[in-house]
Amino acid sequence: MKTLIIAEKPDMGRNIAAAIEPKAKNQRTYIEGERYVITWAIGHLIGLAEPDLYEERYKKWNFNDLPIIPDKFKLVPNPRTKDQLKVIKELAQRCDALVNACDAGREGQHIFSLIQRHLKLKQPVKRLWISDLTPETIRKGFAELRDGVDFEPLTRAAKARSEADWLIGMNGSRAFTTKHRELLSVGRVQTPVLAILYDRQKEIEAFQSAKYYEVEAWFAQEPTEYRGLWQGERLTDKEKAEAIAAKVKGKPGRIGSYEIKDSREYPFKLYDLTLLQREANAKFGFSAKKTLDLAQALYEKHKVISYPRTNSNYVTEQNVPEMHRTLEQLKRTEYAGLAEQADKKLVHTGNRSVCNPSKVEDHHAILPTHKMPGTLAPDERKLYDLVVKRFLSHFYPPALYKIHTVLTVCENETFKSTIKQELSQGWKIVYAGDPKESKPATRGGKKGAGDKDEEDESAEQEITTPFTLDAAAGVNCRKSAAKEKETKPPKAYTEGTLLKAMESAGKQIEDEELRDAMKDSGLGTPATRASVIERLKQVGYVVMQGKRIEVTIKGRTAVELIRGAGVELLTSPEMTGHWERRLNEIARGSASDEAFMQNVKRFTISIVDKVRAQRPAEKQAFGTEAEAKQEKPKRTRAAKASASASADPETGGGKAPAKRGKRAAAAAEPAGPKRTGRSKQAVAEPPAPAPGPAEPAAKDGAAPMAAGYTPLGLCPRQGCDGRIIRGKRGYGCSAFKSGCSFVIWKDSFGASLTDTAVAYLLRHGRTARMRLQDGSGEWMEGSIVLVNRNTGELGIEPAAGR
Repeated sequence: MKTLIIAEKPDMGRNIAAAIEPKAKNQRTYIEGERYVITWAIGHLIGLAEPDLYEERYKKWNFNDLPIIPDKFKLVPNPRTKDQLKVIKELAQRCDALVNACDAGREGQHIFSLIQRHLKLKQPVKRLWISDLTPETIRKGFAELRDGVDFEPLTRAAKARSEADWLIGMNGSRAFTTKHRELLSVGRVQTPVLAILYDRQKEIEAFQSAKYYEVEAWFAQEPTEYRGLWQGERLTDKEKAEAIAAKVKGKPGRIGSYEIKDSREYPFKLYDLTLLQREANAKFGFSAKKTLDLAQALYEKHKVISYPRTNSNYVTEQNVPEMHRTLEQLKRTEYAGLAEQADKKLVHTGNRSVCNPSKVEDHHAILPTHKMPGTLAPDERKLYDLVVKRFLSHFYPPALYKIHTVLTVCENETFKSTIKQELSQGWKIVYAGDPKESKPATRGGKKGAGDKDEEDESAEQEITTPFTLDAAAGVNCRKSAAKEKETKPPKAYTEGTLLKAMESAGKQIEDEELRDAMKDSGLGTPATRASVIERLKQVGYVVMQGKRIEVTIKGRTAVELIRGAGVELLTSPEMTGHWERRLNEIARGSASDEAFMQNVKRFTISIVDKVRAQRPAEKQAFGTEAEAKQEKPKRTRAAKASASASADPETGGGKAPAKRGKRAAAAAEPAGPKRTGRSKQAVAEPPAPAPGPAEPAAKDGAAPMAAGYTPLGLCPRQGCDGRIIRGKRGYGCSAFKSGCSFVIWKDSFGASLTDTAVAYLLRHGRTARMRLQDGSGEWMEGSIVLVNRNTGELGIEPAAGR
């Protein structure tokens, strides 16, 4: 009899067949040769059953039926791919051995395991475990097939992850949805990620900007001229700063101290998936999902990079000869110039910044393969270029610098200068012509030479010409100035910076060694983080504002309700990080999956018990349909997916004419969500809604809130007790029906204002720094400021130093 090979996708199956059975016949749903029959899974053919397949009453979402905790989880075929499952079943009946050739990782193992369990396949199993799809690697992988039993711990970890996500996602989503009569998606990973975004947004809104001043002076000692920053406590008095600048201007000075030290900067680490996603987002604006899809195409379709869903930045000894071979192949491509100058001897088994087997588990870092790239789509080419250049950079020596640190004393005032003199480009020649690379890491993963605070960076000068200074000779202050600066709020998350936070379970960790240690306890896995971010978009919890991620009112309310119910652990990145670590321990055989699942079941019960005691939120706490694109809580396929997938303006000005009242009304009138009879039927009727936690109580005599929106702040108009709410075209006052004409238009100075920006503007009188367009159409950096607190007229305040 023959051996049945089950790949994860058709492309992978065809690649395997071409490598080991080149004369095999393609039968459309499988390929058959002399020794092997090769077929494929088309992703997940099997899934965990929905609650109504355990009991019919679970079709209706009823709080009193919770928690739903099956004694044994049922498996059901995906109806869209049931024909392929039938093919696998029939093929298995005429084969006496199986090869699991699904992706070499936890999810690939899970896909095969579900098929095996559902079809009750009893044949012995071998495991193909490879990191790229070149014919040579496939043939080598089949020559070194491993016993399937060696991967039982990984199977148990995958099963535990799937069932834990079902329990928390299904029960949590149903509990919060039925209690608050709004479809609220809850998940083991997505909820802590939402909480990270929520907490950062609250930090930004609460931030109080403060002005301060820097005094800079330019000193000359022929033929050298250099800049220094005044040293002392932060200056908040403009007059004092200007007095220091005037005091030293044109005066002689002396060198207080002068130090020179040599510095080396080594290449950045090789890519794992998360690092590749972060850089593609920063450089090209690619979403995490887009980067993953492009990387999968480069791996599966074009076979020009190795397995992308890896969490390692290193390779093993076995990979080093392959890296040398790939370098030779690159000499025949557009990278020939760089490949010819590369030094093969720099990548060797003793180079621990590249070859570190202790930091490689399932898969090594993402590498280009020795296959020549054919025609790549433009975005595929961009991603391939990142991988190739990172690879080539390790065949170049470190960049060399001399760091000159000078303390200059003038009129008893001290100024510090840091001059970074480039001696040799080293590996940075690979990136010549590219936008400037971000901060490098020194060998061993410690902070690089560029890891300084913002003020130190502003003092540093980078030069390529020689810097000479006689410490015994005097200098002259040629010019000086006091520059106004202001403290900045924390930056809003982009997908790239969010991925970094997910990797370290929300902890702001800059030390690379500590970040490596946290990889086992991050939020999600490299393979799943993109889908978590996409899920938050789909359920209306977040929206994209350019590259920035903004939490919607629905998302904010969801976090507040979850925390208000007393289940803070559900929003805790650290807790979820611990769970991910435990799943990794299960995969290594050092922890019990049964003990893990018992803890998950206890936590599930506690979620339901705490939500049961919570007061329902008011409908307006969730924002508008237009903002959140919210889903209706009905028992449709979309609603089912929501629960189970959780487991996995012109400026105003002057007196407002009569028409302005209508315009203000248009800005303030919320586009409230409409409830349909069908949506009501899908959810068991909870008690009549009471004031929710996201709705602040109005002051005595305050104007009543317009139904449908959570206020962003008090109306700035003198004598008005209304609140500012978001409407269709702008932000207006809830008292517009009483004659308040205050309005802020969403589209102002080329920017589209968000809830976060308006809340910040109301609180501080200006927005954070953003890219704006002035009246002449010129783009600039600056803040939008509230010019008239009675009408909402806005203006531009250019960024300091512009």
